Amino acid sequence: MISRYFIPDVFFENIYEITPEFLKKAGIKALVLDIDNTLVTYDDPKPTEPVLNWFRQMKEAGISMALVSNNNHKRVALFNEDLGFFARGFGNKPSRKYVRRAMAHMGVTADETALIGDQILTDILAAKRAKLKKALLVRPINDKKGIFTKAKRIIERPFMRKYEKLNGGKK
Repeated sequence: MISRYFIPDVFFENIYEITPEFLKKAGIKALVLDIDNTLVTYDDPKPTEPVLNWFRQMKEAGISMALVSNNNHKRVALFNEDLGFFARGFGNKPSRKYVRRAMAHMGVTADETALIGDQILTDILAAKRAKLKKALLVRPINDKKGIFTKAKRIIERPFMRKYEKLNGGKK
C-alpha cells in the first residue's frame, strides 16, 4: 500500500533521543541527516554545541554521517564547513538520488543506513524510496507557521495517526 511510504519507522521528540545504542541495535552504521528543523533551526548557520556533541557521540560509536538538505548549497556548505561530512544542498528530497550518493560516499548499503528528518513528505518519503533500513522522524525544532508549512502538516496528520495506531497510540 502506498501509505507505507509515508509512515516513519520511529518517531523521536528530537535527535538527542536517537542514541548510538539504538542505532547499533537496529544494525545502522550510517546516517543521512536533514539539517533545517532537524538538527538546528533555519536561523542557525552552524551546528550548535549540543549538535556537535551528538555528532561526536555518533562518530565515537563508529556511525558515519552525511547531510542531504533541500536548502541551497551555500547554506549546506556553511553548516558543513567544520564537519567534513558528505554534504549536498538542493537534495530534491523525496528524490533518492542524493541519499544514494551519500551512501556510496560512506561505503554503506541501504540495509545499514537510516535517514533522520522532520518532514514526512520529503525526508521519510526519500528514506522509504531509497529502501533504507530506518526512516526516523523527529519533531520539527521550530515549526514555522507559514501557509506552506501549515498545509504540509495537515497532509502529514493522517500518516502520523497511522503511525500512532501501529505503535499502540504512542507518538
